[in-house]
Amino acid sequence: MDIAVLGATGDVGRQVCTQLIERRVLPPTSRLQLVGRRGGASGRATYGLRADLIDAYDEHAPLIDVALDPADVVADVVVVAAGMTTPAAPGGSIDRSQLAAANHGVVAEYARALAEHGSGHEVVVVVSNPVELGVAVLARELGRHRVIGMGAWLDTLRFRREVAVSLGLRRHRIGGFVAGQHGTDLVPLWSTVRVSGLDAGERRAAVDGLRTGRSLGTFDAEVAAAQRELLDLDVASAYARVDALPADLRAVIRPWLTHTSGAKTATGTAGATVDLLETVLDGREIVVAGQVQLAGEVVVGGRRLTGVLGAPVVLGPDGWTRVLLDDLAADEAERLLACADRIHASLAPWEARA
Repeated sequence: MDIAVLGATGDVGRQVCTQLIERRVLPPTSRLQLVGRRGGASGRATYGLRADLIDAYDEHAPLIDVALDPADVVADVVVVAAGMTTPAAPGGSIDRSQLAAANHGVVAEYARALAEHGSGHEVVVVVSNPVELGVAVLARELGRHRVIGMGAWLDTLRFRREVAVSLGLRRHRIGGFVAGQHGTDLVPLWSTVRVSGLDAGERRAAVDGLRTGRSLGTFDAEVAAAQRELLDLDVASAYARVDALPADLRAVIRPWLTHTSGAKTATGTAGATVDLLETVLDGREIVVAGQVQLAGEVVVGGRRLTGVLGAPVVLGPDGWTRVLLDDLAADEAERLLACADRIHASLAPWEARA
């Protein structure tokens, strides 16, 4: 199978390409297509990236080619990592509406090109932010089950790691998912947490111990308070302070701090993306979390959900098939419904342009 990476020369795109080859996700007989923009810096850099990847991994690299026109994108799986990103610097954040304004046209152009020139079977993994907007635009052109945003999976991996750290375990021992919107508006689904080796009673005791009586009803206020506190500290002290926060807060605050420190989260983002790509290419079906376009098949708090939302889904070689959101706790359901409303409001101006 073949993979195309839109925005291959960006921070995340470059990491996706590197990890695909380094982890040997693509065999030498498959093709990796590096996609840039003709006439711009990425148009030149894609050729340089191709040469660099072959230089580094010639013994087991797949076939690598370059595409500079959306109509030339041809692959079984397409990774959308193109567009503007938030600057990695203190105070350099760009809000979601600004990212949407910058990236909507880019994603829409590729969506139309794939609909017109593609095979009709591509699976698309959206990385570009706002990931919910990318999913909405691509799902409208290609069909909702062929499009998944990786933001909820990245948030899930971060959440699992923080739970594992609190319990003195490694991440592979922890199950559980994050839903909602990628970023600070995520919904940690504590009710889904499972710990390998613990029975139901032991797991409940462990989770209750980590939550210390807190409810998701105060989660937004806790995130905002932590961000204000950390901005007044030097970086070393800020990271030490993050270690003392509850696990679900750390899952939000640690990547935020990494970004504002001047570094970026490209390696972790690419790693989560390649996880999803491995699943699609492998022919397996597994449960992951991702942003998907719902059409009323999920009921939360007595309400049928429509629109884009991060949720646990069954993902396989043809895209996602089912959403698994059963028996949420009351505070999880309340936060998830509020999150769905905020996503709907943020996407409404762009839906009008369809």
